[in-house]
Amino acid sequence: MFSYWEQQSFTHYDYIIIGSGIVGLSAAVELKEQNPHASVLVLERGLLPTGASTRNAGFACMGSLTELLDDLENNDEASVIALFEERKKGLEKLRDRLGDGRIGYKANGSYELINADELPVLEMMNRMNELLRPVTGQASFRLANEKIETFGFAKDYTEALIENTCEGELNTGMMIRALIDLALSMGAEIKTGADVHRFEESNQHVAVIVGDPFRKEHWSITCNKLLICTNAFTKKLLPDEDITPGRGQVLITKPIAGLKFKGIYHFDKGYYYFREIDGRVLFGGGRNLDFAGETTEQFVLSELIQNKLEQKLRDIILPGTPFEIEMRWAGIMAFGNHKGPIVKAFSDRVFGAFRMGGMGVALGSRTAEKAVQLMAKGLNHQQI
Repeated sequence: MFSYWEQQSFTHYDYIIIGSGIVGLSAAVELKEQNPHASVLVLERGLLPTGASTRNAGFACMGSLTELLDDLENNDEASVIALFEERKKGLEKLRDRLGDGRIGYKANGSYELINADELPVLEMMNRMNELLRPVTGQASFRLANEKIETFGFAKDYTEALIENTCEGELNTGMMIRALIDLALSMGAEIKTGADVHRFEESNQHVAVIVGDPFRKEHWSITCNKLLICTNAFTKKLLPDEDITPGRGQVLITKPIAGLKFKGIYHFDKGYYYFREIDGRVLFGGGRNLDFAGETTEQFVLSELIQNKLEQKLRDIILPGTPFEIEMRWAGIMAFGNHKGPIVKAFSDRVFGAFRMGGMGVALGSRTAEKAVQLMAKGLNHQQI
């Protein structure tokens, strides 16, 4: 039960956001920028964001060549280019808002390893450059074969190396820390350990029913407008939405003396990705080895995928270089039948922004911006 003081000060807000990941925190900042006097509450069920926002690889990327070409096989050119542009604008907004220093952003380059079976994609590189030139203002991809030996990758796998000229890297922890600090400094409230069970809408407000793990009771906190930013876990609150969870598994080595490369790297249509961080190699992916098994909300690790990551690390990325694994973890991403986020009004009071498709770092800021724009318009049952 509430006390008199709690009832007065902690039970009603202008806006409630469910989810304190990149999108939720960015939306809180966006709301306070546009409505400085509005009361904004962010609810997070975990101690930290639950999905992938603090568990990703820290790639500031818009898509590798093979990934974009794969997208073109299933989508029209206009939609592929539009989504690429959204990723670019999202990264620019993130960097402008927080500053490169606060998020550990570095332009150390982005590369894609091409194996023998993938060599035909090189014939498509010029076409993709021309498609993206109106967005980037430059050639997005170029050959960098001269760096294969310098970086030390296995020559029997790496037949070609493509440099992406538009991408960089950042520090995921610093980014979320900076978003939290900014949201708090602007007057938004963030409550962790707040497990939202459901919401109930009326003509006057939206009631958000939150479990209190200490008091073993439910709280009803009301708001004028509700924004749901729960990405892979959205079906708990919105069961009819096109959301499929996808687990991403990661490992990181202990520091490696004389590591030959920096920057971020992709191979196998983006299903594998690695980078240098603090003299270590962070390596993740392999979801395509077991799509069914990785379609899960569980954070446990798969022996199949972890073993394959170690094998590829040894055979392709660090051939002949000894290494030790220091940490392993998993994050949960959200996918669907179509690429691109869902930003949607379910009523005049309830809105959603979710399904980042594994590109939350790039898409999060723009997705939050669009969600807040939609809330301001008060559109009913519209999607943008």
